[in-house]
Amino acid sequence: MYCIDELKKEFGDGITGYFANPNIHPYDEFMRRKGSARRACEIKGIPLIINETYSFGPWASFPEQSVYSNRCEMCYTIRAELAAKKAAETDHGYFTSTLFISPYQDHELMKNVFEKAGRRFGVEFLYRDFRGGFREGQLQARESGLYRQKYCGCIKSLIGE
Repeated sequence: MYCIDELKKEFGDGITGYFANPNIHPYDEFMRRKGSARRACEIKGIPLIINETYSFGPWASFPEQSVYSNRCEMCYTIRAELAAKKAAETDHGYFTSTLFISPYQDHELMKNVFEKAGRRFGVEFLYRDFRGGFREGQLQARESGLYRQKYCGCIKSLIGE
């Protein structure tokens, strides 16, 4: 919610939400998060593009079959590439992520991964450190009755690995 407010200050109504979380586990968690994204965009008056892909398979066997140094890098890469590709396909000049509001994420790693994805798909990554609005965003979500997740989303975080 806070990220949308901040981006609207900068870009007005020229922003579009994009939901792409193929690694969320279990499926009902994926559905809750998708519904919450849809509702947040409705409340804030912005369009939302939804990627319906659901595939947590790579996470179940992590790290044996992973080329990434850690599961977070793998998640960031998948999500960054999906967002950059969609931004390029829809002629958006920039892309960013609500992940940058979380004080629990590795911002430097995310920033590097998202910049790389932007270069790969020819769209500019817009870095904004939204962490200062974390509590405000939580409050807005709570007041709006939006679902707020208890873990990052992958199967490994769910089981506490």
